[in-house]
Amino acid sequence: QVQLAESGGGLVQAGDSLRLSCEASGLSFRTYDAAWFRQAPGQERERIAATIWTGGNVYYRDSVKGRFTISRDIAKNTVYLQMNSLKPEDTAVYYCAGRVGAMATRRYEYGDWGQGTQVTVSS
Repeated sequence: QVQLAESGGGLVQAGDSLRLSCEASGLSFRTYDAAWFRQAPGQERERIAATIWTGGNVYYRDSVKGRFTISRDIAKNTVYLQMNSLKPEDTAVYYCAGRVGAMATRRYEYGDWGQGTQVTVSS
């Protein structure tokens, strides 16, 4: 079982940047799909970025393309989400998620989840 722990959330102003981190423990599979989801109040949890642990395939939701970047540091077992040009509509709880195998597309396909970290963007 892979355990995920997010950090780096906070309160920022519109236009600011923030970097989220997700440390994975117990990760021994090289083919691992690591993703970032977010959930705003009253809305569905949506996948916003994903990457395969060994590199290659990367996914971004249209609403974050060009502003967010997902990356990973294999030596540190950590996945990052660099968020630039933040907007009030980016306000949400951000979750790190993962699964062994090829990149998934649906929330229910991810079995490993972190506890979430709050990101609040003020206007």
